[in-house]
Amino acid sequence: MKAYLLPLLALAAVAVPAQAHRQWMLPSATIVSGEDAWVTVDAAVSDDLFIKDHQPIRLDNVKVTAPDGGDVPLENASTGRYRSVFDVHLIQKGTYRIANSGSGIMGSYKVGGEQKRLPRGTTADKLASLIPADATDVQISEGMTRNEVFVTSGAPTSTLFKPTGKGLELVPMTHPNDLVAGEDATFRFLIDGKPAANLEVDVAQGGLSRPDQPNDRTLTTDAKGEVKISWPAAGYYWINASATDKNVTIPNATQRRMSYITTVEVQAP
Repeated sequence: MKAYLLPLLALAAVAVPAQAHRQWMLPSATIVSGEDAWVTVDAAVSDDLFIKDHQPIRLDNVKVTAPDGGDVPLENASTGRYRSVFDVHLIQKGTYRIANSGSGIMGSYKVGGEQKRLPRGTTADKLASLIPADATDVQISEGMTRNEVFVTSGAPTSTLFKPTGKGLELVPMTHPNDLVAGEDATFRFLIDGKPAANLEVDVAQGGLSRPDQPNDRTLTTDAKGEVKISWPAAGYYWINASATDKNVTIPNATQRRMSYITTVEVQAP
């Protein structure tokens, strides 16, 4: 069941106004050097970005991939009241992916006029048995989410940016660990391996929410699925995109909801 709780939480966390709960992972650094390099990652859901004030992200689905494609274990992992935290030992040189991703099923129906919801952890093989024969207004959604960050030991590499062709993905044209304030970056978004045109992309700088936050904005991808992002100031930025379509893989589902989240660090010039 835990494998499905996290993606459902992620979908709930991003499909809300900018000041509401948002899911994020924040590394202690995105670029490190030395022969014994480590990063510590905080993972939480909060009102204000990177302020630990609501609840932790569970670590059951978090996976770290090394530059050569191998798995890297989480070390010193712990979940507290407001955040989870873990260490990653960067033994290899190059760029690592730290990802929290998965899929799940959400749904509702009515029986005798009373609204019911599918239990968390519902799987495709159990879906039919959970919905009564006399149910009406059945609404089934397939959810897919990716929340990932990239960290680099030594020189950046791009071996991990090859898309899987499934769901909403980011293919950075500018390396996410090579971002500098005052310089533009280009990111490409794909849905099932094809350009995600006209996709809204939210960009927000971390810190306490303010009505006049100048660095928060919503951009739109072009026909190639690309969006150009400027960085007015150094710091950590949260990037989120979401999409809904009908390309479902689960029988009886009526829509597919996808989300992508990443945190990037922008360096001072």
